[in-house]
Amino acid sequence: MRPSSSPSEGLFAGILERGAVPAAVADEAWVRAMLSVESALAAANAGAGVIPVAAGEAIVAACADLAPDPAALGAAAAAHATPVVPLVTAIRAAVPPEVREHVHAGATSQDVLDTAAMLVTRRALAALLSDLDAAADAAAVLAAAHRDTVLIGRTLLQQAVPTTFGLTAAGWLTGLDAAALDLRGFTPTAQLGGAAGTLAGLGPAGPAVLADFARRLDLAAPDLPWHTERGRIGRLAGSLGVAAGALGKPARDVTLLAQGEVGEVAEDAPGGSSAMAHKHNPVAAISTLAATAQAPGLVATLLASAVQEHQRGAGGWQAEWRPLRELLVTVGSAAAWLRTCLSGLVVHPDVMRANLDRAGWPTERGATDPVGSAGHFVDLALARHSSRRTDG
Repeated sequence: MRPSSSPSEGLFAGILERGAVPAAVADEAWVRAMLSVESALAAANAGAGVIPVAAGEAIVAACADLAPDPAALGAAAAAHATPVVPLVTAIRAAVPPEVREHVHAGATSQDVLDTAAMLVTRRALAALLSDLDAAADAAAVLAAAHRDTVLIGRTLLQQAVPTTFGLTAAGWLTGLDAAALDLRGFTPTAQLGGAAGTLAGLGPAGPAVLADFARRLDLAAPDLPWHTERGRIGRLAGSLGVAAGALGKPARDVTLLAQGEVGEVAEDAPGGSSAMAHKHNPVAAISTLAATAQAPGLVATLLASAVQEHQRGAGGWQAEWRPLRELLVTVGSAAAWLRTCLSGLVVHPDVMRANLDRAGWPTERGATDPVGSAGHFVDLALARHSSRRTDG
């Protein structure tokens, strides 16, 4: 049996690889990103006179035409601890003999993979943020529609005092908006330092090549190479982890509010049970939670990989590749699932009222204004959301 390699295939992919992020971080996307990096490097080197212009043009053309097999690159990578070495070999085989020495000039393997990671991450974040924003918009619609819909509040999983469903949805909204704002603050940054971070292989043209290299890839240029200063990866991991929490919060609430004994909301989506025909499972919320549950361990792995040795790390850099991809996929999947969940959420105000009445609120307990400033908070959350969406 052939193992699955496509992000759209696999036994669990329909649940755990939801939305557009899996394709954005698939093997083919990484290979294409690495080829884009080598192409930009050749063009920048040619522009600075480090290599002949004709050599730069030949390398750019070869990178555009190449389509190496990711599995073959991965197998060959075992001998080098990086897939960049076999990729460079493939590029050199595709250019004229007199051009081969100019391929990958002045760079090291980590330059190519780190920069490719930034390209892949940028594309993945765009897809993730599209779903995250749509989930926030759906939460805003719920908050506005149910600004004054009263339901029993629950603390420590026990009935407490009244609140509104609008305020509940506004809480979801503010968490999602804050997560999106944080992720948008991440700056994908090029990496180019050469063997020991000095750009010695490019001579005096090094800084100019770095600036042009970053410009061609539409990435920020670093103040200095960050081979073993992994703070930006850690900050990205932290932001993705926070986003996972913001996505999981409404999903958890939906699963609780949709319980048969509560019945205050339901998903407008298929959710049948294989054994119990009467059940309607909140599948989108459940799948959101399944995705977000994987994020903390992946964040921890990326943070644990941040302590790296001297000018180039021994193992820590390689340890980042898979968890970074998996973290983007799992948070992206959660965003896509929550978008589905909240966009089709059915709210039952009559059940909320019945549950309030059974709890003795509000009249039996003498409360004339049981929800206090809930409406004010909803209005504030909606205004800030509208401002963020307009500015963004």
